[in-house]
Amino acid sequence: MRIAILSHLRFPIGPPFTGGLERHTHLLASGLRARGHEVALFAAEGSDPALRPIPVCPPIGAATGDPRADAASAAREAAAYAQMLRRVAAGGFEIVHNNCLHEATLAGPLPAPMALTLHVPPWEPFASALRQAAARIDIVAVSSHLARVWSGVAPRIAVIGNGVDLAAFAPNLAPARPPYALWSGRVSPEKGLHLAIDAARLAGMPLRFAGARVCQEYWDSAIAPRLGLGVTDLGHLGETDLTRQLREARVAVVSPVWEEPFGLVVAEALACGTPVAGFRRGALQDILDTATGRLAEPGDVAGLARAIAEAARLDRAACRARAESTLDARLMIERYEALYAEMSATRRGRDVSTDQFSSSIASTFSG
Repeated sequence: MRIAILSHLRFPIGPPFTGGLERHTHLLASGLRARGHEVALFAAEGSDPALRPIPVCPPIGAATGDPRADAASAAREAAAYAQMLRRVAAGGFEIVHNNCLHEATLAGPLPAPMALTLHVPPWEPFASALRQAAARIDIVAVSSHLARVWSGVAPRIAVIGNGVDLAAFAPNLAPARPPYALWSGRVSPEKGLHLAIDAARLAGMPLRFAGARVCQEYWDSAIAPRLGLGVTDLGHLGETDLTRQLREARVAVVSPVWEEPFGLVVAEALACGTPVAGFRRGALQDILDTATGRLAEPGDVAGLARAIAEAARLDRAACRARAESTLDARLMIERYEALYAEMSATRRGRDVSTDQFSSSIASTFSG
């Protein structure tokens, strides 16, 4: 199949990954290509050359908090998506997979049927745009929890859970001594690193953390003051180094302050044989069971400290077994292939010509 994947343009698609969306996009593109599909990844400049991406623009970057600068970035981003869609419309693709989560990419029907994967809870103006486009798009959520959250916007949502490349995360049944906990992810308010630091200290477990700093204000106000004895900043690690740290950790800590839509770090930890301690938020309770993790009530630092201590004693072989049975990326790719085949058979959107699409996108962005 000839498949176009639309990536978001804020960050490049390649290691070291800024977050789970970038990682998912990379795995989807590489996994589909490995299974013989012709994949065109439309992405920001600087993306992994191994994917043979089609560069759209320089990375837009995260919001800065400066209204004028952010408005200018938003205008550049919308224009870049309009350019992306025009190129996709003329590309002769059989399937378009929308993985960018931007309302501009829902502006009008394309000549090929579109699948869209939801990775985060609803927000405006994307939710309103999706409500208008839902009838002509095959919508997927990465967890049952997330599908329920979006049900008021789009009642017809399939669920295809995220997966990880199990071969890249060899299990380690003998973690490092002395023991430590590991936190990894974007260093941003919604990921709750400050709570993980407090809980690990309360549990008496040294904490190492790794990730991209995407919010300097959060770092300065909530993280920098907590640095010190028992807390080690590993920086933004490459894949090899991050995997090694995860394999050696006694427990992985996941401390979101929002309803986590999936949590790829949970899947990666289990693949390494590393049990998880976290908050009972979002999809974490779908991924973990009592053999592989412990969950505290949201925001309960003392409860998370107890969860860290209890999870550290869980059977690491059981963690790997759960990853193999439920979180294998090959299963994820197979499910997307089945969806594409169904979409192709019904040929949704095939009656929309390139000229019709060009008129639609032009009217959408003319204002």
